[in-house]
Amino acid sequence: RHCTDIICCVIFIVVILGYIALGVVAWVHGDPRKVIYPTDSYGQFCGQRDTLNENKTILFYFNIMKCASPVVLINLQCPTTQLCVSECPDRFATYIDVQASYRYKSDQWNYFRQFCRPGFNNPRKSVAEVLRDEDCPSMIIPSRPFLKRCFPDFSTKNGVLTVANQTTFKDGSGKTRNVTDLREAANGINNVLDARSVGMKIFEDYAISWYWILIGLFIAMMLSLLFLVLLRFTAGVLFWIFIFGVIGIIGYGIWHCYWEYDHLKGIPGSDLTVYDIGFQTDFKVYLQLRQTWLAFMIILCGVEVIIILMLIFLRNRIRIAIALLKEGSRAIGYIMSTLFYPVVTFLLIAICISYWAVTAVFLATSGEPVYKVMANETLCKYANLTCDPETFNTTNVTKLCPGAQCTFAFYGGESLYHKYIFIFQLANAFVFLWLVNFAIALGQCTLAGAFASYYWAYRKPADIPLWPLFSSFGRAIRYHTGSLAFGALILAIVQLIRVILEYLDHKLKGTQNSFTRFLLCCLKCCFWCLEKFLKFINRNAYIMIAIYGKNFCTSAKEAFFLLMRNVVRVAVLDKVTDFLLFLGKILVAGGVGVLAFFFFTQRIPVFAQEVPTLNYYWVPLLTVIIGSYLVAHGFFSVYAMCVDTLFLCFCEDLERNDGSTAKPYFMSASLHRILGKKKLSPKKA
Repeated sequence: RHCTDIICCVIFIVVILGYIALGVVAWVHGDPRKVIYPTDSYGQFCGQRDTLNENKTILFYFNIMKCASPVVLINLQCPTTQLCVSECPDRFATYIDVQASYRYKSDQWNYFRQFCRPGFNNPRKSVAEVLRDEDCPSMIIPSRPFLKRCFPDFSTKNGVLTVANQTTFKDGSGKTRNVTDLREAANGINNVLDARSVGMKIFEDYAISWYWILIGLFIAMMLSLLFLVLLRFTAGVLFWIFIFGVIGIIGYGIWHCYWEYDHLKGIPGSDLTVYDIGFQTDFKVYLQLRQTWLAFMIILCGVEVIIILMLIFLRNRIRIAIALLKEGSRAIGYIMSTLFYPVVTFLLIAICISYWAVTAVFLATSGEPVYKVMANETLCKYANLTCDPETFNTTNVTKLCPGAQCTFAFYGGESLYHKYIFIFQLANAFVFLWLVNFAIALGQCTLAGAFASYYWAYRKPADIPLWPLFSSFGRAIRYHTGSLAFGALILAIVQLIRVILEYLDHKLKGTQNSFTRFLLCCLKCCFWCLEKFLKFINRNAYIMIAIYGKNFCTSAKEAFFLLMRNVVRVAVLDKVTDFLLFLGKILVAGGVGVLAFFFFTQRIPVFAQEVPTLNYYWVPLLTVIIGSYLVAHGFFSVYAMCVDTLFLCFCEDLERNDGSTAKPYFMSASLHRILGKKKLSPKKA
């Protein structure tokens, strides 16, 4: 063996180093506190330690009615003053009422003042000036914190939207308004808060049932192993039971259609045609026609004949597919360590996801506070322009636009680095896709090398090399990193294009241009098909790389043409394998799911006292079912890779060898018998 696709290997290493450098730069400039802590109008973090806001962890909005929705509040900036407070308001109050009574109700003023600008304590200032300068909010309403922000405390009473059991409130300008006016400003808050309550209950269920969930997943793992071992003996039985079951069901359908057809004979109106009665929304009308049942019978007869003919003409290829499945089970039995290799792939992908997510957060928060002019008057020409809070009061803006303020808007910057943040985010996503595809490619090549060493061992298992999985992993890393990176690069480019198309489709959803939407739909479909095709080619190319050690392009070409020369066998093997593995996943997930259902619903008397008290028993139940399916998928993906590898080796074996002493077959005795080939005697000179 020798190193393959060296140029791509060098590029891959350089990209990884660049990716590390990008992460370092993002970590230097980024500040995740901008995501963790809300930011007030002065660019200060709420709840940050060793600051004046250390005990003020919640963000309060002076006039939440200026905010369109919670999405604006969380991701963008609402055009109203925002302050850090220690708690949200718990009552209705207006500045007008509080100012009028501050002399003899000082406690009301002291409570209201905590939602004013820090240091403001001048209740004698005119209401117009206070509201113009936004020293205090015009009103406060009962709120509760969510995502560290104060939102109206919505609830429903007899189907009517209320806030603190009230349907009206004073808006601070002398008007009485309905709480439904707050709906747009906090659209969807009720559902989100209810979801939060449900989320807490789900978390509690996980906290007290995690032990039993792990036991369920362990049972799923053991069942998956047992199924793979039993496939050596039951693959043919399961497949033929299913096929004859399908034939029997279709046969019964044909008989039932004939019975209905004969039963309707002589009934008035049953001899009408579908054309005579036209289109009917009630499908039962068509079932009263003999013609309908005749059509069903003809269709089912056609399907039955096609299946029987396929079984007759493809019987030998089906036997080969079943033999390869049994051989795959035998190979895994000799190399059991391969079943646990998906854990390595999972860890590598988890590292890639973690690095990408952290880098993306730091890139998104790598900016300086940007302040903009916020004016109450819409005609102010300086509105939304950037400003400097330290020199703002010395400018003419406050004179030309009374009440204008220089408030924090978002994090950004004008430097070269900040201008290319979007490009860096795109590069971060692309390299992430490349690394994930490389991790998957490394796993496929490693497993292929291990199973190929099994097939090409003349005497099994005596000639299987020691530690075949570790040897294959070492070969893949040492010699074929460039080839694996090349295949992963092609796939990553297509996936990035698909991501961009999805983004464009999301942005253009509201457009009325039918041609644009049709074009995007066609492009998405084409690139989806291209991605599926590339995954198929890459998978088989990695198998050929593991067997012969050639570069990616050569291996992909040889694998493709080898499969095309055996296209019928490929189709039969894929369908038989897909069916049996799908059946295995359903059996494992369904079996463990049924067991978990009886356990968590206390229907197993022996364990009734051990069942934890849950808010929703379906939480651990669904977790066990989905987890069991994923566990089975992890084990069966190794089995699928094993079968694909053995199939390519089998095709190569047929083309390169003839069964003679000089060129003996490496296939198993069962495959040899199915092919009906006899060992040839050595050729005489």
